[in-house]
Amino acid sequence: MRRLSAVFTFLLLLLGLASPALAQEPGIRVESPRLHLNRLPMELEVIADNPTVAGLRYELNDSAGSRLASGVLDDDGRTTIEIPNGPPGRGKLRLVLPGSSVDAIDVPVRGIPGWLALVPPALAILLALLFRQVLPALAIAVWVGATIVYGGPLVGLLRWIDHYAVNAIVDRDHTRVLLFSLLLGGMVGVMLRSGGTNGLVDSLRGFATSRRRGQLTTWGLGLFVFFDDYANSLLVGNTMRPVTDRLRISREKLAFLVDSTAAPVASIFLVSTWIGFEVSLIGDALTTSGSDLDPYVVFLRSLPYNFYPVLALAFGLMLCSTGRDFGPMREAEKRALSGHVLREGSTPLADFDHEDLKPVGDKPHRLWNAVVPVASVLIVTFVSLWLSGRAGLIENGDPDGTRTLGELGWRGLGNVLGAGSSYDALLYASLSGCLVAIALPWVQRILSLAQAVGAWIAGVRGMMMAFVILALAWCISAVCQDLHAADYMVNILSDRLHPGLLPAIVFMIAAATAFATGAAWGTMGILIPLAVPSAFALAQSGGYSVAGAESILLATISSVLAGAIFGDHCSPISDTTVLSSMASACDHVDHVRTQMPYAMVVAGVALVFGYIPAGLGFSPWLSLIASALTLFGILRLVGRPTGTHG
Repeated sequence: MRRLSAVFTFLLLLLGLASPALAQEPGIRVESPRLHLNRLPMELEVIADNPTVAGLRYELNDSAGSRLASGVLDDDGRTTIEIPNGPPGRGKLRLVLPGSSVDAIDVPVRGIPGWLALVPPALAILLALLFRQVLPALAIAVWVGATIVYGGPLVGLLRWIDHYAVNAIVDRDHTRVLLFSLLLGGMVGVMLRSGGTNGLVDSLRGFATSRRRGQLTTWGLGLFVFFDDYANSLLVGNTMRPVTDRLRISREKLAFLVDSTAAPVASIFLVSTWIGFEVSLIGDALTTSGSDLDPYVVFLRSLPYNFYPVLALAFGLMLCSTGRDFGPMREAEKRALSGHVLREGSTPLADFDHEDLKPVGDKPHRLWNAVVPVASVLIVTFVSLWLSGRAGLIENGDPDGTRTLGELGWRGLGNVLGAGSSYDALLYASLSGCLVAIALPWVQRILSLAQAVGAWIAGVRGMMMAFVILALAWCISAVCQDLHAADYMVNILSDRLHPGLLPAIVFMIAAATAFATGAAWGTMGILIPLAVPSAFALAQSGGYSVAGAESILLATISSVLAGAIFGDHCSPISDTTVLSSMASACDHVDHVRTQMPYAMVVAGVALVFGYIPAGLGFSPWLSLIASALTLFGILRLVGRPTGTHG
């Protein structure tokens, strides 16, 4: 029996199931991370089950007996021990508790080189761009990351499926994203089958008569759906795809226009789901810095410094207006002009071209069977954000929760919508869109109930590839979090700060972090609490005037947001990039490959003519004008017309 138990224990250790992350003794336990990055800060949690040990002194020593930390347990018999430089490699730390019943506790630790934290996202990006197959690239990267986290290829494979994949789907927010994406896919399927999409395309023939007008219409709709980036991508892409296909505009160009308007417009518009998150981060960081500045006012004053989002919108308008392109996008547009909106051999993330979604031949194609479902999504989203935001503010005692729409003003309205539950709002909106899309053709006897439901199921089925890609993107994001990839990125770059160059350096750090992790909001959540105090401290140490210090602060806050969006635009593991490919029914790697040169040009101009001058005290308005003129000059110099534009 003992031999069997020993064998079983050995197998558990081999698979990594016997976790070293928890050291226990009777009455007192120490929780440590599964792994940490060598020479980077790490934390241990000491928890005593018996509160009578409150005030007990402790010492934490490394394997050589050198003291790393000391202190006393708090009134609850617990404490958090921060170690500025985590020990390298495998080993044990010893927690000494003089006077306790346990005397000392050995704490197993496992450190890895910091560069390993960047291997999974780098591998995913490299494989996706090399082989143009994003699904196996993400799957391999998740497995490699899980292998690093858990210490072996076999256990890494098991944790890939039973930990990362399961958690990516059961996470409440992720589940809601998947549900409303699938529901919108079903809605689009019914709109296609009922002929509503054809009616919409026919109605736009009078305006979208050329490639220029088709692209301008897409860009304009991207500005119109300003309140949420997810809703923007899904609605604009699905609505305009039939129009741009008819005008022989490549799916890559459609995905670019969708992606380059969604997050930029939502991030800077005064009323959107982004604003509450941004303002709350700024407010917490200002409080930590000892500042009494109003976070919403700071946000408003920082808008002129949002060079990348503003220039991304402007550059999209320039491309639509001039008909010029360069790099891989120009090749895609030349191909589309020959009648192939998709590259031969490509794998679109959504498939709405099969027989089950073709309109019924002898039935009318009515515009309202597309417009009304889309309008219901927009209206229900806005109303849901309004109601849930007011309820949340009332619960927190905020007076904006009881004010009428006329009393709120722009600031109050932004506060209410920012406090709303955007995921729930989109879920309710997509459900309403499905119900309306099914009911309209059924009442008009264009589709039977069975045909409408069949079209809905076919629309959902067309989203399954995107479903898998999105889940894998979340898996690798979780792997990056377990590997502390963002902390490593910040640590290796943040010690190279100069007051005047702070906005530019923070922009690059945010871009690299978002690119590696695929998470714009996560990047903001990590960097704003670090960037705001750094701006105050560096401006003070540099002897800047009040105006100069405020300029650095505002530019630094905006550089976090702008860098996060830029990195997100370039990253194939970003959920918003995946959603843009999905809504446009574009090959995901083709979208990333064609969008990246444009994003890098805009980011380079924003850095050189925006964030560097802003740190030196130049006017952001003059920087925006100079940046826009530079972008136009680059487009005229490098870009070439792709053919008939009209």
